[in-house]
Amino acid sequence: MNRFKLPSNRQLQSTPQPQSSSPKKSSTKPPTNPRRPMRKKNKGAKLLFSTALLLAMGIAAWKVLAFYGFVADSPRSDQRIIALHPDVQIAADQLVQQAAERGIEVAITSDFRSSEEQDRLYRQGRSEKGNIVTQARGGQSYHNYGLAIDFALRDGSKVIWDMEKDGNQSGRSDWMEVVDLAKALGFDWGGDWSNFPDYPHLQMDFGYTLRQLQHGQFPPGSLVADSAP
Repeated sequence: MNRFKLPSNRQLQSTPQPQSSSPKKSSTKPPTNPRRPMRKKNKGAKLLFSTALLLAMGIAAWKVLAFYGFVADSPRSDQRIIALHPDVQIAADQLVQQAAERGIEVAITSDFRSSEEQDRLYRQGRSEKGNIVTQARGGQSYHNYGLAIDFALRDGSKVIWDMEKDGNQSGRSDWMEVVDLAKALGFDWGGDWSNFPDYPHLQMDFGYTLRQLQHGQFPPGSLVADSAP
């Protein structure tokens, strides 16, 4: 008769225990990343900063373009110049007076000129009879913005454009004496232009380019009116 023999304690300890094929699940939760919300905040702040920077750069670029007259800085297209700038008028009156004190009679032959008048003058010598007297169309002359005058000399009852006459016997032609006086008053002389000298022309641009003026940027004090609808 076979007897069942119980294993000893030593045998029980040395016998390998079978391992479960499925891994034990950890009861602890994975640690949360405390930097994740901070990263989202930083990303949002960077996006906001980039947008603000681009907006500021766009505004700055627009201001630069407006300064040089490529775009309008403010909507003033509904206004137009209607007369000579007051400061230019004052300087023109002073020029006539100072020249008279030297024995030279000056005639102001042109001052403010509308764009329509400028176009008619431009057609002279081209599509209409006469000599070419200007290279500027309407809106392309400082006359159209009240910032320029043309002058000549008086000889009795006649108006002359004699640049050689020395009526006061000063040793310098009357014409160039007037030019000297005009420059001292702040005028620029068209006779200094190299491409198309305009000897009777005097202007004060106050630092404004034609492009700026064409976009409705006028010097302070300009006499303006609303354009006709």
